[in-house]
This record gives sequence, C-alpha cells and structure tokens, in this order.
Amino acid sequence: QVQLVESGGGLVQAGGSLRLSCAASGRTFSPSAMGWFRQAPGKDRDFVAVITWRSGSTFYADSVKGRFTISRDNAKNTVYLQMNSLKPEDTAVYYCAADKTLGVVRTTPYAYDYWGQGTQVTVSS
Repeated sequence: QVQLVESGGGLVQAGGSLRLSCAASGRTFSPSAMGWFRQAPGKDRDFVAVITWRSGSTFYADSVKGRFTISRDNAKNTVYLQMNSLKPEDTAVYYCAADKTLGVVRTTPYAYDYWGQGTQVTVSS
C-alpha cells in the first residue's frame, strides 16, 4: 500500500512563497506520475501540476504557470511544489496524488490512485 504525506502548508501574505512536500512510502513505490491538486471551500478539486516520475516532464494549470514549479527527488520518493507570487485565490487545501497508469499524463482527479491527506495553504491579501 502506498501512503502519501504532505507538509509545508501555512499562512502567507500575497506575493509570498511556500514550498510543499509530499513524501511517499510503500513497499514498491513506482508511480507513472505525481500530481498536485487543490480544493477551495465549496469548489471542486482542481488540477495544479503534474510531473512524470521517470523523465521529470511537467505540465501546469494555466492559473499557476510561471508562478509554481513542481519537482521530484526519486531517491527520497518525494515530490515538491514551489509556490511563488502567491495570490489570495491560491488559498485552498493542497493534495498530492500518485497515478499508476503508464504512458499518460492526466489532470483529472479521478484518474489518480493514491492521495495524501492534504495541507492547508492560506494567502492573505
């Protein structure tokens, strides 16, 4: 069984930065891709960014492109989300997720197999 644990959330002023981490554990952790999603109160869970585990290819939602950077450390089974120039509309619970399916890069939450518990990010204006 795979477990994902996020950390690094918190309260930050608009324009500030945060770095989220997602540590994975499990006997054989070898995802195809790792994604970050976020969910604001009363809204759907939205795609933020994804990175393929082997090649490190990345893809971002338009709303975060140029401000957020996803990266991974395969040796540590950890994926990161560096968030810069944060805006109040970035406020949400951020989740990391793992996709086992090979050969595709997906942005829909239902496609992902494992999820972390989430970490709150609050950006004040």
